[in-house]
Amino acid sequence: MKAFLLAAGMGTRLKPYTDTVPKCLIPILGKPLLEIWLDHLRRSGVQDVLINTHHHAEQVTSFVQRYGLRHGDMRVVIHHEPTLLGSAGTLWRCRDFVDSQEDFMIIYADNLTNVNLQRFGKFHDICRRNGAVLTMGLFHAPHPRACGIAEVDSDGRILGFEEKPEMPRSDLANAGIYMTSSEIFRYFPETPAVTPESVLDFGCHVLPRLSGRMYGYLIPDYLRDIGTLESYHLALAEWPAITDTQKRIELP
Repeated sequence: MKAFLLAAGMGTRLKPYTDTVPKCLIPILGKPLLEIWLDHLRRSGVQDVLINTHHHAEQVTSFVQRYGLRHGDMRVVIHHEPTLLGSAGTLWRCRDFVDSQEDFMIIYADNLTNVNLQRFGKFHDICRRNGAVLTMGLFHAPHPRACGIAEVDSDGRILGFEEKPEMPRSDLANAGIYMTSSEIFRYFPETPAVTPESVLDFGCHVLPRLSGRMYGYLIPDYLRDIGTLESYHLALAEWPAITDTQKRIELP
């Protein structure tokens, strides 16, 4: 299994921390968020990861090099973007990374979660047999107008998707964790724009085209976007209990 780990964001809402540290290396109880993700992906059987970089890119590259020395069983590819391409722009530019893959993962690296990716994958397999191209991780959002919102039928099929809607049709929000088939690239705009003037965003330019061809997986595990100072501090308070519970579950 391969995964895109999208980590190039500027982290402007996490200032002043991100003045000197990229958002993906923000520490959670002394451990960089990117390390938490790479460890989680390794435990879940992912062997190849592509990480895009932009803000403080040299720090991310240095971290990945050190991580590779300790964990040679995972291949991590860096794709540097001098100019941000947008989430879908990165996927399109790097589509050769998953050229031989039937299915792969797309993950936004600014989420802190212990989501069970094996369970997610089994659900995606069922959805694929029902004609799905993509399975989207979902959560109940307290403020739906600030999120990408999915309209889901009783079978879990996503009938519509809209970024930050004025009139949300549900509170089921995009968690930024996907499993998808390589067929996804057929749903990109015919001439994807990856220029500074027109970046390509996955939520705005691709997901709405998949209405009826994607399913939602309601994540029952811990999930928090650490994109703001408030959410980051909440994560620091909540994560110790989550990791302690996880350790007790894993004991023989």
